[in-house]
Amino acid sequence: MKNFMDMMGKARELQAQMEEMQKELGAMEIEGTAGAGLVKVTLNGKGEMRNVSIDPSLIKPDEAGILEDLIVAAAQDAKSRAEKAMQEKMQEMAGGMQLPPGMNPFG
Repeated sequence: MKNFMDMMGKARELQAQMEEMQKELGAMEIEGTAGAGLVKVTLNGKGEMRNVSIDPSLIKPDEAGILEDLIVAAAQDAKSRAEKAMQEKMQEMAGGMQLPPGMNPFG
């Protein structure tokens, strides 16, 4: 019975760590860039977009399509960086163990 209680204690500890990590990820800011830094997108660690910054030199009516593509590219860059940060945090929490695919919050 002691082993079961130890296991339950570890599960509660892991749950508390996961909740803390979710808070940290919500507060984290990751910036992605495109077009040599002319477009910047900031996401939190959960992949939620927080800010978009566009260099004024890009805002020309006939180049709207280019600007839209750069915003998408910057958002993808930031999301990729957020996913990497999440994976690193998960690995750190797991003590270097390989986590099963279902444990990755980004799928």
